[in-house]
This record gives sequence, structure tokens and C-alpha cells, in this order.
Amino acid sequence: MIEKQAQTVYTSLKGRVIFITGGASGIGASMVKAFVGQGAKVAFVDIDESASQNLLTCIAEKFPENQFVWYKNTDVTDSEALQSAVDEAAAFFDGFDVLVNNVANDTRQDVSNVSAYDWHKCMQVNLDPAFFASQAAFKYMRENKRGSIINFSSITALIGLEQGAGYVTAKAGLVGMTKALARDFGDYNIRVNAILPGWIATDRQLASWLTEEEEQRWMEYMALKKRILPADVAKLALFLASDDSALITGQGINIDGGRT
Repeated sequence: MIEKQAQTVYTSLKGRVIFITGGASGIGASMVKAFVGQGAKVAFVDIDESASQNLLTCIAEKFPENQFVWYKNTDVTDSEALQSAVDEAAAFFDGFDVLVNNVANDTRQDVSNVSAYDWHKCMQVNLDPAFFASQAAFKYMRENKRGSIINFSSITALIGLEQGAGYVTAKAGLVGMTKALARDFGDYNIRVNAILPGWIATDRQLASWLTEEEEQRWMEYMALKKRILPADVAKLALFLASDDSALITGQGINIDGGRT
């Protein structure tokens, strides 16, 4: 399904090269569509081949004039493969401007059953890819003296999540990484920010945990009693990627309807 595109047009995004991890579904797919709608050149990686091909077909139908979408099936837990994908996308588009570290897996597990393997695997999906993709992207952004890196954390890093110790720890780590990389990259005019979404109504969440009862209970703590959609998050990503946010870096921005 094509979501309604953001009304704001960011002229600075036209022709820019955007790389998105975990871009085949959910928030990732919404961002791919939103950036394509801005006239950007979009590269995305994902391990779900079926969802990726469906997204490519959807984009081709909605934006038949846009031929600037690149995709590679990539296991982001393989840091060498991920960095290779960054290099390939940069070579394909002859540049690199924006990195969106979106990939995540919020599978829950009782803390008493978490093995060392489970813990490290959680970090390999939810924390490590953001660093290694940023490391690979930095060399291209440094040459251009310009860049925007957007890390996807979560408000669970602030409020916790039952049966989500690994996931919450990784998301908190992304906030710290955002602060650190903003300092490391600032001299090169590269901005690093984090988006902290609340409970977003993706297909996965609706199928897994976001029942009517759970959603109603969650909304009791929200100032705005509205369901947050992937397209809402994509609009924030567009702003942070654009030159309109040129002096914003090292920040974590919540999009949670006032939940926190």
C-alpha cells in the first residue's frame, strides 16, 4: 500500500543519495517511499527478499519516472557485507549523502531464558549495524564535507520494556552512539541525530503485539490520542536529512504523541 506522501517539499533532498537499512517493510519502507517522493536517489538493504521485491514493484508503479532506487539483499549482522553494500551503493550513485540506520528486531524474550548467544545476536541486529554503516558512510561524507546520519532508537530506551532487556539496551546504546559520533563527525559538517519512536502501528506490530486492548492502555499515557503511523516517522526523517535541519546534531527526538 502506498502511504500518502509528506506535503512538505525539501528541495535540498532532490538528487541526494540516501541509504536505508531494513528498508523493505514498516518504517523503513515508508521512508524509502518518502525519499523517492522527494526526488532523492535511494538505496536500501534488507534480508527479506519478498518484501523488498514488493516494495520495488510498488515504487515502480507509483513513481514510473524515478529510476533511482537501488537494493541489495544483505544480512546486516555481517558487518563486512553491510559495509560492502554501502560502498556498492556509493559507487552506483557516485556519492553518498544520508544514512538512515533503521534496521531492528524487537522480538521479546523472558530475561531468565536469554543466553549469551541471544544477547550478542540482539546487539548484532539492533546496535552494531548502526556503527559499521556509519563508519563506512563517513569516508564518503567526509569528502563532501556534508552528511546526515539518522539512528533509530526507541522511547523504550527511556521507559523500558518488559521482556526486552537486550532490545532496550541496544536502543539506549544508539542514543550514546549518536552523541559520540556527532562529536567525531562535526568538524566535517556531518550531523548525527536519533529518532526515538513510540509504539508505531506497523504491520508487524499490529500482527504481533498491538492489540486493541494494548493500544488503548498505551494511549492513556499519550497527550495526543492518535495512532502513530510509519508515514509520520518518515516525515521526521525527511526533515533531519534535509538542509532545513542544518544546525541540529547530537539530538534524540521523540515521536510518541507525548507518551514520554
